[in-house]
Amino acid sequence: MLARQALRIAKPSVAGAAPAGARNMATLREIETRLKSVRNIEKITKSMKLIASTKLAKAQRALQAGKEYGLANSELFQHAPAESAGKRKLFVVISSDKGMCGGIHSSVSKATRREFAEKDSDLDKESPIAVIGDKSKSQLSRALPNNLLLTFNQIGRDIPTFADAAGVADLILKSGVEYDSVAIVYNKFVSAISYESAIVEVETATSLKESPGFRAYEMEDDVTSDLAEFAFANAIYAALVEGHACEISARRNAMDNASKNAGDMIGNLQLKYNRGRQAAITNELVDIITGASAL
Repeated sequence: MLARQALRIAKPSVAGAAPAGARNMATLREIETRLKSVRNIEKITKSMKLIASTKLAKAQRALQAGKEYGLANSELFQHAPAESAGKRKLFVVISSDKGMCGGIHSSVSKATRREFAEKDSDLDKESPIAVIGDKSKSQLSRALPNNLLLTFNQIGRDIPTFADAAGVADLILKSGVEYDSVAIVYNKFVSAISYESAIVEVETATSLKESPGFRAYEMEDDVTSDLAEFAFANAIYAALVEGHACEISARRNAMDNASKNAGDMIGNLQLKYNRGRQAAITNELVDIITGASAL
């Protein structure tokens, strides 16, 4: 009696169960739906690639103009080198708020973490960090949460301007943070398909005042402080435009690779769909021929 009850309970589930292996078998409708979604993704990535390609030429022109600011700074610091710098260094990390551009943001974050991780370095481990861009902010907030001092966003949505850089420099100087030197971490534009992280040192008003090149002349304190502030804004602007060009070129390359991968996936799915459709038609023909033979 118990065996009959168990058999009676098991019958509905057995009758309604799918055949073995059907759970992992992709149906034609599922493949067709996936094909449609991948084609839509391919259209989006191709459109983003075209937009990035049109923006890249404008970003490269701004890069050439921004490099003049960086060259002026390097010439100034070359003729007035600082004798010594303290251990407390302010890091200005430059990235952006947008994603889908490869390893642009992780590149500067890793470079900053390497500076703090070096055991033989004289760097103060409590050195402050100012971050431009939400992407690197989220990365550094997990690795170095106690060092984050200031964060900036909505900068560089279009081509960065000197006014953006001057605003960032003014807020950092007015924040009252104490530091002995400044290091700007940014992405250096190598070519349209490559970039690398770089760190540029910027001298402060105190280091400029104590340098042999400036001590040879009699200057007022305001002149040195204004020059140091202007050099700081120059360095930030040069790094902003270079990082922006790296971001646009990396986004174009990323969208190009994504479009190629989507095209390969569409080809594989289309082949699988054709094979499944052919197998379904063959099975239907076999059933018709078998039925006609039986009659």
